[in-house]
Amino acid sequence: MGRKPDPAKPHSGVRSVSPKAGRRAQPSPVFLGAALFVLGFVSLFTGHIVTDADWSRIRSRWRSNQVRNNGPIDIWKSRYSNLYYGCSGRSPKLRSAVPENGSTGYLLIGTSGGLNQQRIGITDAVVVAWILNATLVVPELDHHSFWKDDSDFSDIFDVDWFISYLSKDVTVVKSIPYEVMTSMDKLPWTMRAPRKSMPEFYIDEVLPILMRRRALQLTKFDYRLTNELDEELQKLRCRVNFHALRFKKSIQNLGKKLVRRLRIMSSRYVAIHLRFEPDMLAFSGCYYGGGEKERKELAEIRKRWDTLPDLSAEDERTRGKCPLTPHEIGLMLRALGFGNETYLYVASGEIYGGEETLRPLRELFPNFYTKEMLAGDDLKPFLPFASQLAAVDFIVCDESDVFVANNNGNMAKVLAGRRRYMGHKRTIRPNTKKLNVLFQARNQMDWDRFSQKVKKIQRGLMGEPDYTRHGRDDFHEMPSSCICQRVPANRSVTTQTEKLTAQVRLTTRIL
Repeated sequence: MGRKPDPAKPHSGVRSVSPKAGRRAQPSPVFLGAALFVLGFVSLFTGHIVTDADWSRIRSRWRSNQVRNNGPIDIWKSRYSNLYYGCSGRSPKLRSAVPENGSTGYLLIGTSGGLNQQRIGITDAVVVAWILNATLVVPELDHHSFWKDDSDFSDIFDVDWFISYLSKDVTVVKSIPYEVMTSMDKLPWTMRAPRKSMPEFYIDEVLPILMRRRALQLTKFDYRLTNELDEELQKLRCRVNFHALRFKKSIQNLGKKLVRRLRIMSSRYVAIHLRFEPDMLAFSGCYYGGGEKERKELAEIRKRWDTLPDLSAEDERTRGKCPLTPHEIGLMLRALGFGNETYLYVASGEIYGGEETLRPLRELFPNFYTKEMLAGDDLKPFLPFASQLAAVDFIVCDESDVFVANNNGNMAKVLAGRRRYMGHKRTIRPNTKKLNVLFQARNQMDWDRFSQKVKKIQRGLMGEPDYTRHGRDDFHEMPSSCICQRVPANRSVTTQTEKLTAQVRLTTRIL
């Protein structure tokens, strides 16, 4: 029987730096004079002098606020993006993969949902296998969800690369060996873990069954592992999501071909992930202005889910839970400063209302393209497979200069996290709650006033490296443990003026 894992958490001597960056503000002479007085006065009575650690922390907060609150930003690229990079290297202190013949058993995973929901499940499955000292069997993809896609793991991802890349962390096999299956007294045990379970759940509840039965399957495996993990396990998540999960060659080739065709027409483009399918709108419980016809159609679709509560469309919109319409996304982009010459790539499924719904967005941005328009006959082999089509969209969206989504679904989250990790490419997160209020008052103001308000609403949600919401963001969207900060080559040691300014700010709080 395999070794039982040590529940003690791994530790690393290397810590990633919280993303903070900004412009250096210059204090005025009057401020410096006041600073000298306050510094001397406070030091006389308290003896408190700012340490380098104090200064570093205060400077980060101060400069971060300078970035977020002052001046216009480049809508195409953050000026601070080159100061940050993905850092998910494996620590030598992290326990290595356990050989197959020494593991606690075989862990089978049944994923759930669409491509990106399954991607999250696969990422977490690798971490759970590490926690359990188990051998991971290549996860089984969901063939029974709304999309009815028969694709297997190897139809979408490079399975050999997946196994090889993770070999130092977790042993992965394509299937349970035949001789092991025939020697088992019973079929693998099947169970479902609670959502966002802690590592202790897997050690206390899953491990004993796995060791007793030699094989265990976890079903509906999506968001079944907590966001709050040791830093080295978070980095393992990043290695899986951003490196090990590589699309197979045929999907990569088509995605890159579409990017090249866009780049021939324009040096830069905006990608929009537009979720506006009938089932998605019905699930949201929102109303989009289509009259009684819309209400009846969406209500009928909503009957598919027996457990959905009755929702007030008005309340959902007030709470910011309603996805923006294609027209609203277009208005937001134009108000932020993207001109009608901007090239758009729109990744979407079936749009409720079809071309009529898309017309306002096309009028705002005539250079409007989809995978169907760009790929032509090259898309035919992929048409029966929704997840493979989603993978093509994923590549083109990931390669875009700017990415925006009208929803906060799994693809939006995974892409936002990947784009942060891969160099903080501009990723816009619409403030739907405030924008919905503004759109309702759109006819009460001129365009300049409307644009000014949109820019104000979106400040802090434009994908700047310093923007974080600690404790509120899903790790797959904000992989902060895997993002490090570079020290600029021309960055000198802290100046006396900067230290003096910080001393004043700190001692003011003490007084």
